[in-house]
Amino acid sequence: MGHNEREHEHEGDDLSADDSSWSDGVWSEDDGEDSVSFEDSGEGSGSDAESDEAVAEESDSSEDEVAPRNTVGDVPLEWYKDEEHIGYDIDGRKIKKRDREGRIEAYLRNADDAKNWRKIYDEYNDEEVQITKEEAKIISRLLKGRTPHANVDPYPDYVDWFEYEDKGHPLSSAPEPKRRFVPSKWEQKKVVKLVRAIRNGWIKFDKPKEETNLYLLWGDETDTADNKRQGLSYIPAPKPNLPGHEESYNPSVEYIPTQEEIDSYQLMYEEDRPKFIPKRFESLRSVPAYEKALREGFDRCLDLYLCPRTRKKRINIDPESLKPKLPSKKDLRPYPKTCYLEFKGHEGPVKSVSVEMTGQWLASGSSDGTIRVWEVETGRCLKVWNVGGDVCHIAWNPAPDRPILAAIVEHDLLLINAGVGSEEVQIRAKELLQIGEMVPQDDTDGKKPAVRWMKHEKLDGITLIHHKAVSNVDWHFKGDYFTTVVPSGNTKAVLLHQLSKKHSHHPFRKLPGLPVAATFHPSEKMFFVATKKFIQVYDLQKAQLVKKLESGLREISSISIHPGGDNVIVGSKDGKLCWFDTDLSTRPYKTLKYDSSLFNPLSLKEKDVIFQDLYMQPRLPI
Repeated sequence: MGHNEREHEHEGDDLSADDSSWSDGVWSEDDGEDSVSFEDSGEGSGSDAESDEAVAEESDSSEDEVAPRNTVGDVPLEWYKDEEHIGYDIDGRKIKKRDREGRIEAYLRNADDAKNWRKIYDEYNDEEVQITKEEAKIISRLLKGRTPHANVDPYPDYVDWFEYEDKGHPLSSAPEPKRRFVPSKWEQKKVVKLVRAIRNGWIKFDKPKEETNLYLLWGDETDTADNKRQGLSYIPAPKPNLPGHEESYNPSVEYIPTQEEIDSYQLMYEEDRPKFIPKRFESLRSVPAYEKALREGFDRCLDLYLCPRTRKKRINIDPESLKPKLPSKKDLRPYPKTCYLEFKGHEGPVKSVSVEMTGQWLASGSSDGTIRVWEVETGRCLKVWNVGGDVCHIAWNPAPDRPILAAIVEHDLLLINAGVGSEEVQIRAKELLQIGEMVPQDDTDGKKPAVRWMKHEKLDGITLIHHKAVSNVDWHFKGDYFTTVVPSGNTKAVLLHQLSKKHSHHPFRKLPGLPVAATFHPSEKMFFVATKKFIQVYDLQKAQLVKKLESGLREISSISIHPGGDNVIVGSKDGKLCWFDTDLSTRPYKTLKYDSSLFNPLSLKEKDVIFQDLYMQPRLPI
């Protein structure tokens, strides 16, 4: 295209801009002419060149730009899609979204307003912006692929500034610099560096010949060091456990379980049962074949073939450094140092004590065959009963209007009137300890009843004769129900009794282990059963298991619950004590270790988190 043709085209663009018209705010565009025009009614149209220059000057200036109302920053507006505001202003106040109009309202507004097509919705500031004539003209030119402004020539004429005529003089008559003919000092240093590298063999022009690698034809490739680095390292399998004393053909007496213990294994879950029961033989020749040898060998092969192996790095830490630093006894003062009060009267060791609900009276049971009631403040012995047998456990009724003691004498349970309180209370206690004609209980299946309620004429009380020895007794907080534990009772190991109706029944047909103790929740309808390994928590109303507390102790001996119901402490025969917080977890919150002594009964203070542990030794830690 020549220079003249471009000038005509440029002039045609200006003329087309002049020919465009704006009538009543409507954008009109002719099909035959490549032009778009804007003209307001009642206003004259000036020169397009002057207007374009003004638009160009205004577009390049940033003084007249309107600052955005929304100062939320460069964040996606999708974050405010479901919100009632669009952002925040300079003062930090929320900018509320305006109400959106429907399609019908938009259609009516478009029909009524002829300039509605020039309005554009600004999503960032949530407002409508009306574009001007100049902006509409720029948009029209951009849609046609032209420059935004008409006075800009995208193809200007090329001006050749070089002259080809010889003027007789050079363009530059400067003399040649000295660096053109003097050798470079830096090139000399680089050459010396390269020569030194070639002489030392750092730079090689010929490739080294590849050496042939020799390998063993029948060798194992995993033995080489390179293959060990690339592949997995070999981890030897753990060795099986060596047999202990219990697997001997003639083990000691303490390793051989009794028939009662063997029967209790059937009440356990299969995974909790011992895999081997020790037996004694006269000679090694009389030992039969092990019936589980094939099964254990098969399980061992599965472990070697399928179980993954990992190396565990053990850290050698001094166990003493892990122990907490206990405060000095001097920092814990003042604390009692001398004995305040002694209750003297029993001739044999005291095996159980129980405090009355108000704290005024204390009941104690001894191996000398007596039960005594003491006044706590003075240490005076109020009453003495000679029950004629060893008193293993004693419990005071928690109801203040029922001064009744439950004591385990030898193998049975004895209920007697403590003889404290007002006359009305004494009358109420005597009525509860009266027995009329009893109907045989728990004999629906034709077997012998588990408990028989008998009148004790000598002590004016009630004797509950069990089929086997009783080890524990505990009252319900209302004072009408109480529970007893018969460890060797199989399905009738845990029994529930009602004092008002003189009725007994066994709620569990199967327990996951040998029961040790049982107790009621102090405020809810929950029942705790402690076996040798676990504590089962049952809901009495729904008759189902709620949770299972894992103590991790070797053998549980006693259990006690705080009156709040959230804290449970469990004692064991190996001198350990576990503290459970039932709201946190089923595992112990804290474990305390004493010397190897047996924990007998445990008790928790009513208001404070203080508990006492009764040892078999003559001391009482608090």
